[in-house]
Amino acid sequence: MPRPLRKHRSDGRQGRGRDIQPGEDAVLNEQVNQLVQAAGLASRAGRWQEAEKLWQQVRAIAPQHPQALYSLGIHAFQQGDTQGAIELLHAAHRSAPNDPMILLSIGVVQRERGDSAAEWEAISASLAADPYFLAGLLAKASFFERSGKPRAAADAYRNALTVAPPQPHWPDMLKEQLLHASRRVEAYREEFAEFLAHRVGGPRAALDVGTLGRWDEAASIMVGRSKPYHADCNQLCVPRLPAIPFHDRSQFAWVEELESRTYDIIKEMRVVLREEQAEFTPYIEYQPGDPVNQWRELNHSRRWSTYKLWSYSKPVDEHLARCPQTRAALEAVEMAAIADVCPNAMFSALAPHTHIPPHHGETNARLVVHLPLIVPDNCRYRVGFERREWKVGEVLIFDDSIEHEAHNDSDELRVVLIFDVWNPLLSLAEREMVNAMMRAHRDFLAGR
Repeated sequence: MPRPLRKHRSDGRQGRGRDIQPGEDAVLNEQVNQLVQAAGLASRAGRWQEAEKLWQQVRAIAPQHPQALYSLGIHAFQQGDTQGAIELLHAAHRSAPNDPMILLSIGVVQRERGDSAAEWEAISASLAADPYFLAGLLAKASFFERSGKPRAAADAYRNALTVAPPQPHWPDMLKEQLLHASRRVEAYREEFAEFLAHRVGGPRAALDVGTLGRWDEAASIMVGRSKPYHADCNQLCVPRLPAIPFHDRSQFAWVEELESRTYDIIKEMRVVLREEQAEFTPYIEYQPGDPVNQWRELNHSRRWSTYKLWSYSKPVDEHLARCPQTRAALEAVEMAAIADVCPNAMFSALAPHTHIPPHHGETNARLVVHLPLIVPDNCRYRVGFERREWKVGEVLIFDDSIEHEAHNDSDELRVVLIFDVWNPLLSLAEREMVNAMMRAHRDFLAGR
């Protein structure tokens, strides 16, 4: 069932509170307006008897006033007079036939009277008046749950959560119901995940190891645990390239040779880490006035710092001179060369107890390579749906245009060598096209 999308509402009444309805006199007299205001103030202050008397005065002047009828109906219900409540609420509905809150309130009273058929009719009518009525969606889900239909209830709760605003902005009167909805949806996901794993266990066992991740992610999306992850590039996005989180190492002939040089690279990294600490500069360096969004904590922070070897396609000669073995290892790799973007190569140092928040890279025309050099326990890495552990000397090759993040939850420094390579799904002619487009973009911005 498609999920409804709609601008969030913050008013828990979701549609009630209109003083003038079609069919009423064009203008209520000043006395009625004053009484309505006074009744509203008394209700908000909890002075129910005073409010009821004021609404009765409104009704005496304007017998079909929907807000007076509605409020008096609610007062009657609170006092245990369900028959009187039904009569008043139906009268309010006749005066305001498109108000979903009145219809839903009729359902509440019918539930109290034990008339489930009438309750369901009222809930359905409220949603026919407004299919995105949050209180009505929650009532529908609750009805299914009480009727012994937990899966239909979970689906209805999921719809309600889709329509609801973010949790910090949940209406006070609906918070408990929305929390219950969240718990029921999560329980449904767990139940569905277990059922799905049991039912597809045989076909899954027949899959190649390289395709398991794809189908585990498909299952996660189906049960609602995660969303699909797509390429989302800061600069150039090449359409129709598959969004593959981690690429197969066997596609890259240079992997074995690079990994064999890990020990020499680690030695050079430790020397510069010890002797040139000042050259490890913050990776995130937004200027004052720039919107930093998720980078606020790491902006200009040495908690994530880098020792640059190539930077935006330019070699950093003084650093490369200190790391000849690392330079030779990188030059043996066909690094991606994209105008003003890459190659980039660096030692990337992540301080203890530091989180690199979810983010996206510049283009899916290139992939990013990690050669882990110092990896304490409790370090985690995610690209899209997939999570991997860094292992010293074992290359990871991933598409950084897919949302990714990193954690160092240890008490020690984590260091990896990072560099760029071409996406192997691009032909040589397409690589030239990438460069032509990026140069054109640069020249356009420069006014050339």
